[in-house]
Amino acid sequence: MKKFVALALAAIMLLSMVSVIAEEKTTLTLWCIATESDANRPGYEKAIAEFEAAHPDIEIKWEAFENNSYKTKIKSAMSDPDSLPDIFFTWAGAFLGDFADMGTAYCVDEAYKPFAAELPEVMLQNSTYDGKHYGIPLTYNIVTLFANMDLLAKAGWDHVPQTYEDLIACCDALVAAGITPFGCAGKETWCVTEYLEPIIEKTIGYEALNEVFAGKATWNNEGIATAVGTFQDMINKGYFDPNGMALGNDEVKANFIAGKYAFYQNGSWNCGEVNDAEGNFQVALFPVMDAEKATYGQVIGGPSDTLAVSSHSKNVELAAQAAFELGRAICHYCYLAGSGLPAWTPDYDTSAVKPLVADVANIVAAADGMVLFGDTAMSADPANTYLDYVSQVYGCAIDGAGFIEGLAGDLQ
Repeated sequence: MKKFVALALAAIMLLSMVSVIAEEKTTLTLWCIATESDANRPGYEKAIAEFEAAHPDIEIKWEAFENNSYKTKIKSAMSDPDSLPDIFFTWAGAFLGDFADMGTAYCVDEAYKPFAAELPEVMLQNSTYDGKHYGIPLTYNIVTLFANMDLLAKAGWDHVPQTYEDLIACCDALVAAGITPFGCAGKETWCVTEYLEPIIEKTIGYEALNEVFAGKATWNNEGIATAVGTFQDMINKGYFDPNGMALGNDEVKANFIAGKYAFYQNGSWNCGEVNDAEGNFQVALFPVMDAEKATYGQVIGGPSDTLAVSSHSKNVELAAQAAFELGRAICHYCYLAGSGLPAWTPDYDTSAVKPLVADVANIVAAADGMVLFGDTAMSADPANTYLDYVSQVYGCAIDGAGFIEGLAGDLQ
């Protein structure tokens, strides 16, 4: 009987200890855009599992939202910062800058110090405001022109055109062969910017476009109007899928991989999926429009995908440390999966990096200039106005003159 009582007491004590441990477990919440169909999803899943295994006393409770709906959700949370999660995905540039200005994003200067040797300061430039760091970069990406070389071959082309004249000739040959040159997701306006912004940049030059996005130069620029006209000429010539206005990015990407389009211009985070698809694919940049103002090596993109910490978190210092550890791991797994170039210095075997990712890395290494994605380079309200005008351009509801005059009037 004594042994039974002792065993019973021991069991009760063990259960009590387990209960206490369970009660002491800290939960950190995380919002992101790594939905089931997102190329970064596996990276998040592996990083979070790795973090929780290393920190059994911490649970990461995370939710993923579709890109456009997330932008609305996270911006609305700015007016009610208590509704923010402990850690949240954001885009660098003015997008995160709005959170920093309002005091809803936590300054991570102290938390950064133990990780500084692994995370170069240059990668934090787009998330630094008034000399203080507010974001943990994950990967960086550029707008990439993906080409299906098998389809190009059917139109008599064995290389990706690098001049505008050659691109037009190639597109005409593709159309004559019954092949749609481009697919673009009109339902998601940021996808339209992936076409329009490189054309603008290759027309007026990266420095001029940077000035416009920063609000230091007017939108009322004839070069921008010319670029819009170039884009719409390509649409009117039948170079784009006529059903594109009703399609989302997942559908357009799937169509490209399935061989419906010869070209797909979107972020380099798609390299892994395209690389692993059946077929012969190459990566390149959109050609130059005005060689006196731009070069082939000017790109759209940079370190943008970022984690930030809510200044209203009840465990703000712990959340900041966790954000850095998660950021490092997400970068690791996404780089190896082909969904981004590493903002963190790799300290692991990179021999298995996918060929298309390596090709994009070479493009970035040879880049002459870089412009951050427009809807993140601008603050929230100007970005929404900009995207509305971009949508009208794709639908040919306004022309180049209407685009520059409207934005100049509404934003300046």
